[in-house]
Amino acid sequence: MPGNPRPDAAVLQNPFEAGRAFAQGLMDLMLRQQPGGAAPLPQMPANEAIASLQKEFAERHAALWQGMLAGGANGAGMEVKDRRFSAPEWGQSPYYDYLRQAYLINAEFSERLVETLPMADEAARERLKFFTRQFIDALAPSNFCATNPEFIQTALETRGASIAAGLQNLLADVGKGRISMTDEAAFEVGRNLATTPGQVIHENELIQLIQYAPATPQVRERPLLIVPPCINKFYILDLQPENSFVRYIVEQGITVFLVSWRNPQAGLGHLGWDDYLEQGPLQALEVARQVSGSEQVNALGFCVGGTLLSAALSVAKARGADPVASLTLLTTLLDFSDGGEIVHYADEAAVAAREKAIGGGGLLRGAELAAAFSSLRANDLVWQYVVGNYLKGGKPPAFDLLYWNADSTNLPGPFAAWYLRNLYVDNALRVPGRLEMCGTTADLGRLDMPAYVYASREDHIVPWKSAYLSRGLLGGETTFVMGASGHIAGVVNPPAKGKRSHWRNDAEAADADEWLAGASEHKGSWWPHWIDWLKGHAGAERPASKKPGSRRHKPIEAAPGRYVREKA
Repeated sequence: MPGNPRPDAAVLQNPFEAGRAFAQGLMDLMLRQQPGGAAPLPQMPANEAIASLQKEFAERHAALWQGMLAGGANGAGMEVKDRRFSAPEWGQSPYYDYLRQAYLINAEFSERLVETLPMADEAARERLKFFTRQFIDALAPSNFCATNPEFIQTALETRGASIAAGLQNLLADVGKGRISMTDEAAFEVGRNLATTPGQVIHENELIQLIQYAPATPQVRERPLLIVPPCINKFYILDLQPENSFVRYIVEQGITVFLVSWRNPQAGLGHLGWDDYLEQGPLQALEVARQVSGSEQVNALGFCVGGTLLSAALSVAKARGADPVASLTLLTTLLDFSDGGEIVHYADEAAVAAREKAIGGGGLLRGAELAAAFSSLRANDLVWQYVVGNYLKGGKPPAFDLLYWNADSTNLPGPFAAWYLRNLYVDNALRVPGRLEMCGTTADLGRLDMPAYVYASREDHIVPWKSAYLSRGLLGGETTFVMGASGHIAGVVNPPAKGKRSHWRNDAEAADADEWLAGASEHKGSWWPHWIDWLKGHAGAERPASKKPGSRRHKPIEAAPGRYVREKA
């Protein structure tokens, strides 16, 4: 169980030195811990900005210290809004009040110091800011037994039962190799998640293709193929009936085919990017066309699935095929100029190390991916569970999205290394002719079909302005829509709940800022706007098919299939 000692007398007698040690330790740790190493920081110049910052820092600590010596809580008169320290126990003792306020002052100083330091470039500064935040979050006094009064109060109230329960929770999570974020016993794929009726009608070593049963007597003649990300499970788009994107589409009279990626084990550790294109979107497109009898289908890609789908369509176009009538991209990167916060784990040195370790074969383990993504929002996805589960001995509530979040997926090493190198590091997909894929050269300008590009405003994985750049790469007419919230919650936003807003602007815009300046806000989900757009490319209505598949592609098993149930 996490724990740390009570600050010794020498530290408490000189709070400024404690704060300076905090900041210095942070900087030292950043130099050691950045993936792939980092160039040494320049020597801190004795300029006026830093001197002023140090002076302010010392004065605030002195005022806080005097307040503590006077024996009063909130001694510095500082309003504490951070939810980690909002419980009344933090303000009932001068000692704990001092700890939280000293921490917040030190944290602010460290963040402002990073902004003030001279750096070689802004990318280096953003990287240091990211790892500074990781360090600051990890050192919060709320994370440790001896410096969290809520831990002590809960232990007293439960007569120690919370400590025993916390140890049991910790040991159970050590066995799992991850932190529990939800009541996992409350969910099961196929029982109360991924329950939209359908059949697996095709499979290869990498995917199963699901055809969902119609929910209306009439359907549009042109179906929709969905390509979800391969770095996690498809059922984020088919959680429970009330928030299932797949079910919503089917209920609008659209036949849906969906790719269910396999969770690769060691035997598939040799697969690369071209394998994913050929056995994934390209094969799924062909089967969907054959089964539906339509020369063209509509296609949708989500996150990495959108990148794979776009690359596959470039290959199809180069081969003389034209399988897609319209393209939808949800929170997708095609131009990786700003690859979001995940780029801090994908610098040149880190990617080179991955190439050496697994580029020729092996697996990038799902646990590593899950840990990296959780660290992007550490207070929400790591530390609140450390406190709640281990320090207080509680159990997290049932939450379908977090159950999905913990259901991690492996990636074949060659695929992961190619993806990180060519897209995150080299940003080569945006350059026509630069990348070779499946015996062709990539050119996103070949994608001349109408496209609907969706981005989420607070997305830290695919920044909305980066998603907007896709409009300049695709060769056809594009419609851009931005939703509220983040990478997942912005996408999974069913209309019935009436939550959040989305923004639209059909006028020509030179860039993302100009688009936003002219955009209008619309309350509620973006799904209805998109489904109206999709129906404009879905053809006439016809009677729904009574049987899934075809003579060539017969049903194999009921949805959601075997592949999605495989664990990493």
